Amino acid sequence: MPLSASEAPAQAGYRDLFRTPEFTPLFLAGSAQTAAQTVAGLGLATLVFRATGSPLLSALAMFGPSLAQLLGATTLLSAADRLPPRTALTVVAAVFAAGTGLQAVPGLPLGAAFALLAVLGVVGSLGGGVRYGLLGEILPRERYLLGRSVLNMAAGVCQIAGFATGGVLLAVLSARGTLLAGAALYLLAGLLYRWGLTARPPRAGGRISAAQTWRTNVRLLADRPRRLLYLALWVPNGLIVGCEALFVAYDPDRAGLLFACAAAGMLAGDTVLGRFVPARLRGRLAAPLQALLAAPYLLFALGTGLPAVAAGAAVAVSAVGYGASLLYQERLLALVPDESSGHALGLHGSGMLACQGLAAALAGGLAQLTSPATAMALLAVASLAVTAALTAGLSSAAPPSPRTARRRTA
Repeated sequence: MPLSASEAPAQAGYRDLFRTPEFTPLFLAGSAQTAAQTVAGLGLATLVFRATGSPLLSALAMFGPSLAQLLGATTLLSAADRLPPRTALTVVAAVFAAGTGLQAVPGLPLGAAFALLAVLGVVGSLGGGVRYGLLGEILPRERYLLGRSVLNMAAGVCQIAGFATGGVLLAVLSARGTLLAGAALYLLAGLLYRWGLTARPPRAGGRISAAQTWRTNVRLLADRPRRLLYLALWVPNGLIVGCEALFVAYDPDRAGLLFACAAAGMLAGDTVLGRFVPARLRGRLAAPLQALLAAPYLLFALGTGLPAVAAGAAVAVSAVGYGASLLYQERLLALVPDESSGHALGLHGSGMLACQGLAAALAGGLAQLTSPATAMALLAVASLAVTAALTAGLSSAAPPSPRTARRRTA
């Protein structure tokens, strides 16, 4: 019996992806950007923690830009489908390169460093919508999950390499030198976008405005199936990223190793889902994967007495659960029209990062009151509770058939 398109051999699918015009430069530029974010985030978090000794401030230094994504999601997202993708991605990467370089200036006040983080977060809210909207143009919809999984796998590899390299750079160049290395990687990403992508027109016409952004956000969230998917994409994962935001405070000497374990687990989960799981099984796996994402962090209730090997293994197993986001993104893409895909995916990315930033702030506050280990265990319990509450609604909000999905409007 011949295999369906969704169950075709994944090896051919991977080859086809990289033969698709523009996928390879988008892949390479996104990888450079992920590496830049990893290296720069570790450098700034370490710089802030050494200067202040505060778990809250170090968590915000690494994940603080995510909070500003909320502002960008309510003001800039209408631009995601109304700007030429190549120009928008190039400019966003250049802004990140400049902002990260400024954070390395000696004597820069802490308030100025966090102000720069806020600016970068707002700009970043636009970049995700443009990038993943462009991916939806480059690839047909039936290939989107495979393409997105490959980008996630690359992100996992780049995070592993980035945290390992960041640890070396911290020892060799200092935290400020690590920030400059991150700025150079952002610049490389901008060059790859500029010279690797072709000039495409915007996906949609019309005026770019905060009012248009708000109206489209309201339409997207007014639909119950989409609203539940957004909540599932934002909240359980965000709470676990809050746990990760405490790695530096939990074990400053092994934080890079814990981050690398998380990246390795995410890579494994995305590889399995993209390569081995057929379409007919995907709908059943999302909720169990999100439960897996939170459950291992309950071990941190044991406190700092948890052996390093056990902590790394728990983090790696947990991160496999991030693969649930791929499944929910596939369902979300089926529920929005092509001309709003960039905005819808940008709202997903900005909302997810905003929740991560809020969870990082919550995690830092809890750690100040209790301990980093206790705070991680509490966030894991909250993530499990949210996943359980959403499961019934998500099960009843079954995704439409592809033919019906194409007729959906935002």
